[in-house]
Amino acid sequence: MENISLCEKTVPEPLAARMRPQTLDEVAGQSRLIGKGKILRRLIEEDSVSSMIFWGPPGVGKTTLALVIANMTKAKFVPFSAVTGGIKEIREVMQGAERARTYGERTIVFVDEIHRFNKAQQDAFLPYVEKGSIILIGATTENPSFEVNGALLSRCKVFVLQALTGDEIFALLKRAMAEPKGFGGQNIQIEDDLLKKIAVFANGDARRALSTLEMTVLNADLTATGAVVTDKTIEAVTEKKSLLYDKSGEEHYNIISALHKSMRNSDPDAAVYWLARMLEAGEDPLYVARRIVRFAAEDVGLADPNALPLAVAAYQASHFLGMPECNVHLSEAVIYLSLAPKSNACDTAYIYAKTDALNSLAEPVPLHIRNGVTKLMRDTGYGKGYKFAHNYEEKLTEMECLPDSLKGKRYYNPTVQGEEAKFKERLQKIIDWKTEKRKNQD
Repeated sequence: MENISLCEKTVPEPLAARMRPQTLDEVAGQSRLIGKGKILRRLIEEDSVSSMIFWGPPGVGKTTLALVIANMTKAKFVPFSAVTGGIKEIREVMQGAERARTYGERTIVFVDEIHRFNKAQQDAFLPYVEKGSIILIGATTENPSFEVNGALLSRCKVFVLQALTGDEIFALLKRAMAEPKGFGGQNIQIEDDLLKKIAVFANGDARRALSTLEMTVLNADLTATGAVVTDKTIEAVTEKKSLLYDKSGEEHYNIISALHKSMRNSDPDAAVYWLARMLEAGEDPLYVARRIVRFAAEDVGLADPNALPLAVAAYQASHFLGMPECNVHLSEAVIYLSLAPKSNACDTAYIYAKTDALNSLAEPVPLHIRNGVTKLMRDTGYGKGYKFAHNYEEKLTEMECLPDSLKGKRYYNPTVQGEEAKFKERLQKIIDWKTEKRKNQD
């Protein structure tokens, strides 16, 4: 096994580094993967790991598990950073692994933040993974379905690591206070309820929990014999909670999806919550406003014709005012749309029409509804037989406006929700009137 070289220590290591587990039993959480008899634990203990991807939010143990594997494997372990490494460096590592293979030595390559590699860089690993020259272990906070190319992903087992529970983080903090490599023996007084506050603040992230604990201890009230952590210390250190939100990552799409689906499900409380999650994490309010405008037509439509103007007004107000003032306008729109009657008839009408439109792009526009703007065009039949609806008492004609191959097609099928019930009734009267007129003509 090749140990990972460490820089010479000139300053004390951060608490999170000092507490980093060396064995599986020291790893916090992930019992469904590394508990006694579980699949990942067996693979590591038997030193038979294959190529795999660790996927999970920050601070859940992805790098930690890789380093535990480094400690327990007989293979050469090569850490590789997706931030600093390029194709040249990848090839150098791969050539070294290929040489080692000829001597019967396995090489495990650990790539942290593998999602930062572009397709060409990821492709550089592929032939060596296929040949078995290397065992690839990647770590990513992003969904590998989107961030790791398909050929490479198909050759890796994906292990999903979950955010730690409050109890798991609390236990980790207790260990940090008790063990010598943490704050053990330093006479620091901190009540369990304060440790639990830090655990809640950490939001499932062990690294954040340990960093917060360290900052708390450094800011504790000094006494003659040690230090005391108080409620005020915790409040000062955790003044603004860092929310789990990445404006360019998967969580961005997860939360906007949660907002959309909460409004669709007529749940204003959930909708306002997800709105607040986005805005307080720094999301562009105009992005949210655009999604709300889309929702007004897609999911409310003509069931409430006021929904779209209100959504557009919320967008304009957000543009004029910005954050934080526009939060109330977006909140108003979100609540209104949540409570509005729902209809997706306009959206489905377009989807149905789009299918026919793509299949009939060569279908000519009927001559009678073409605009005959020149004599030649009129002489060739453009506009011939056109009936101007305003010239008729009913403001209707039986004239057909679809191509011949699509006559009689219905795309808009109104619901009976809200105001759309009136549109449904009106549409049916129009259809019946035209049907009767055309029958009489026959």
